[in-house]
Amino acid sequence: MISSADGTRLAVTREGAGPAVVLVGGGLDDGAENAPLATELSRWFTVYNYARRGRGESGDTQPYASPGRSRTWPR
Repeated sequence: MISSADGTRLAVTREGAGPAVVLVGGGLDDGAENAPLATELSRWFTVYNYARRGRGESGDTQPYASPGRSRTWPR
């Protein structure tokens, strides 16, 4: 686990050794969809695979809004 700037705990796995590669999954990904790729890449790289906030073992501190993202839906 790591902590984001706002203190939210994020689940991260680390595999392999070598130059770092960070796998970034889709919006609903908990890290599981990239696990086979992480294992394969770990033969040559240090691979970091994480669960996005609110997914899998990662927390979801409220309120949250990405910088630059509107807090309201467009009309």
